[in-house]
Amino acid sequence: MQEQSEHSLAPGRAARVELTVTDADTALAVGSGDVAVLGTPRVVALAEAATVAATAGALPPDGTTVGTRVELDHLAPTPVGRTVVVQARLTDVDGRRLGFEVTVTDDAGQSVARGRVERVLVDRRRFAARATGAPAGAGTP
Repeated sequence: MQEQSEHSLAPGRAARVELTVTDADTALAVGSGDVAVLGTPRVVALAEAATVAATAGALPPDGTTVGTRVELDHLAPTPVGRTVVVQARLTDVDGRRLGFEVTVTDDAGQSVARGRVERVLVDRRRFAARATGAPAGAGTP
């Protein structure tokens, strides 16, 4: 993988994702509880999606990031029909390690969750080969 410039993944990069909560997003549906409110696993997935979006366009063609750590405080319930906005901001870059601050608010302005997500920059082909046990050069070109 080619080294990218320091500025391509500099702190300050940010992105946001939105979701209008449906029955499929509830704790009841995802198996993390028995209440029909936004489930914590969905909040984590949305936080990761926002961090991926924050790196879009800044990675080398053969690079990707993978999640390595999530710290999240789920502060308030969000019922079906409400919209949540997840914002991720790259706060630190330490070699291949990327640290993000994440906030989640609902359409009423209530703080739903906050936390940190850590991702690591990897070579996509080598990572996939390692995951499947295939030689690093195997697969599609």
